[in-house]
Amino acid sequence: MTAAGGHGRDEQRLRRVLEGLLGVPATEGNQIDVLRNGDEIFPAMLGAIEQATHTVDFCTYVYWTGDIADRFAAALAERARAGVRVRVLLDAIGAAQMSRELIDAMQESGCDVAWFREVRNTAPGAVNRRTHRKVLVCDEDVAFTGGVGIAAEWEGDARNPDEWRDTHFRVRGPAVDGLRASFVSEWAETGGLLFDDHDRFPEQPTPGSSTVQVVRCPSVTGWSEIATVVTGLLSVAQHRVNLTTAYFVPDEHMLGLLTDAAARGVRVDVLVPGEHTDKRIVQIAGEADYAALLEAGVNVWRYAPTMIHAKILTVDGLVACVGSANYDPRSFGLNEEANLIVFDADLVEVLDGHFDEDLSRSDRVDPEEWARRGPVQRVAEAVTQLLDPQL
Repeated sequence: MTAAGGHGRDEQRLRRVLEGLLGVPATEGNQIDVLRNGDEIFPAMLGAIEQATHTVDFCTYVYWTGDIADRFAAALAERARAGVRVRVLLDAIGAAQMSRELIDAMQESGCDVAWFREVRNTAPGAVNRRTHRKVLVCDEDVAFTGGVGIAAEWEGDARNPDEWRDTHFRVRGPAVDGLRASFVSEWAETGGLLFDDHDRFPEQPTPGSSTVQVVRCPSVTGWSEIATVVTGLLSVAQHRVNLTTAYFVPDEHMLGLLTDAAARGVRVDVLVPGEHTDKRIVQIAGEADYAALLEAGVNVWRYAPTMIHAKILTVDGLVACVGSANYDPRSFGLNEEANLIVFDADLVEVLDGHFDEDLSRSDRVDPEEWARRGPVQRVAEAVTQLLDPQL
């Protein structure tokens, strides 16, 4: 058996595990391009918008301020004036900082702008259930998803604390349909039309070699699809698990998956923000589980240069789970998320290379030093355990 043949069989096994668990068939022939940091991400997204001739569908959780916020609004408005149907879906809480002037400019240009679950129009039990999806689909031909928000924090190349570290993905091929569906399923809540004469529903080409599942993760009470994905991948991991996440608050089940993997000899590395974090309380909640992770042999790393906001899980150099979901209770139940499961060893090699580069700029949590942490830290960890389900 050749190494390549072995990889092929292992990859097929992973594919069938997740297809069987999720009931979502994977599609073949996709092209997935990895875009790292704002310097690569934003030009690619803006270029796709500027080249659109029929439709632009855009959904985001974060739309704040900065030059990039102005540029996106201007690009979307220009396409609408050119006769392109432009639909923009903004989370009513995540995008609350957005300039009203930008919204007015887009609407006056013909963009259809809607808010996802406005507080005043949403039942109290659903107010906390937000869309965390980041999806851009242009002309039903090219789509983007990942971790990036539209704000000054994501501009640049992670060179300093003002430039966040993130990863986004450009998609062509059959998986574009799945990402469009993740937009449409939320647009439906606004009362807007699901499609109109601008939509062509073309047969998707197969320009690449990546096999992809698109996992739409609606907000749920109880078990979620992203929980199924993570359970499946961590349960079958044999060699290496690389996890990067902006917000890491494992529940008892996920903690067990990570420690069990390490116990059976899998190298498990978890990369999280260091001192540059935008949500310290969430970080402390995750730190409450460091002792158990470190005791089991899991390596925990803190990214030093800036806030790391990427959400990437790779397993055994064969499969990657990427998209908007973090590894915390919000993404595993409260939020609406969209993730790609990519079965492509070449793409995973790129992501693992980026991961190793990120580790070289990170500080490993030393088990002995962590065991000596002071009483203030320990009390803070205990307090956050009361808040875990909302973090």
